[in-house]
Amino acid sequence: MEFKRFLVNKLTLFFALSTLIAVAVSLIGSAFDSQARFGYGVMLKPIEYAALCLLPTFVTWSRRELSPKALLLRKALMLLLLEGVMLFIAFASPDMDTERPEVVLVIAGSVLVVFVLANLFLWLKDAAEAKNLNRDLEKFQKLYEGADGEEAP
Repeated sequence: MEFKRFLVNKLTLFFALSTLIAVAVSLIGSAFDSQARFGYGVMLKPIEYAALCLLPTFVTWSRRELSPKALLLRKALMLLLLEGVMLFIAFASPDMDTERPEVVLVIAGSVLVVFVLANLFLWLKDAAEAKNLNRDLEKFQKLYEGADGEEAP
């Protein structure tokens, strides 16, 4: 994959992650500390987290097409790195009660859920693009076949 397309995919992933992380933070916060009130600066946290979570996604970049096995291994490595990044942030933050094991488990679980949903979102987007490209290719083939009355080579 060319690097420019890879970066465009990462930008799409960034916006998906920002949204999913905002939802996850809201749900976790409501469950464990519903009385907490924050200033407007906290609204930037999901964006910061999404930006930090983009860094591990660069392990999936390759100039050549990856085999399914290689892609799966890189995705697994990416998930481990994402878990590490988010758990590091959680343990480094004085605002997160990481002394409670259930909080740590919920954070780790939410990272997994966000990872799966973001990958599902990207897969659906890519599938829709492939479907449109195939439809356009079929139209082009029919147009080419109809132009000279002969079969396309």
